[in-house]
Amino acid sequence: MKPIGRKNYGSIPHLHNSKLGEGDYFITEGQEQILTLKSRDKHDNILVFEKYDGSNVGVAKFENKIFALTRSGYEASTSSYKQHHYFANWVKKRELLFADMLGNGERITGEWLAQAHGLVYKIDVEPIVFFDYFTPSNERVLYDELKAKAIKYGLQLPRKLHEGHPITVEQLLPKLNEKTKVIESDELPEGMVYRIERKDKVDFLAKYVRSDFPTGKFCINVEEDNLIWNVSPQNFI
Repeated sequence: MKPIGRKNYGSIPHLHNSKLGEGDYFITEGQEQILTLKSRDKHDNILVFEKYDGSNVGVAKFENKIFALTRSGYEASTSSYKQHHYFANWVKKRELLFADMLGNGERITGEWLAQAHGLVYKIDVEPIVFFDYFTPSNERVLYDELKAKAIKYGLQLPRKLHEGHPITVEQLLPKLNEKTKVIESDELPEGMVYRIERKDKVDFLAKYVRSDFPTGKFCINVEEDNLIWNVSPQNFI
């Protein structure tokens, strides 16, 4: 059963120079030009953030109850993966915070980084980055509203690389690859997420993943006892 009756988070299409995964697809050429080369008019605002390598999760409020969700929309506590059980425990300890923040039908989504997937991270904050907030009608709120929520409730947002005019991946790579001392890896970051806001709405998103990114090398076909953790599981038991 899916508590909110839908997926927690859908797929984001890729830019043409991005590494595709199974079931992934490219953004249209016209949309990519808007993000990287030429905006339509003054109403286009392009934001770009670091893309983190973890497990997509969410926290939702439905019928005045708080639910920790996996990407597919099921309760994290019912997952076959330990990392999702730890996420459910993390949310449970912060149930009052999320109950205060979320209205009925709303949810906040992010990347759970407790377990290493393709990168091992050094994390000096909570092991989750929140990047989207949805209304009861499943519409994304603007970044500034998400940022205000994050500041008020002490939540971590992804590192913002750019805001304003269109910009190419190549122009942003030097900044993306800078060390942050908050959430960082000895290896290069996975990639970046583009987001365009227009006339007080989120228009569309796209992502770039570097061509040599080692997708899931620390978790695909790896036994539970051999998993690598960015943060000790003892913190979530």
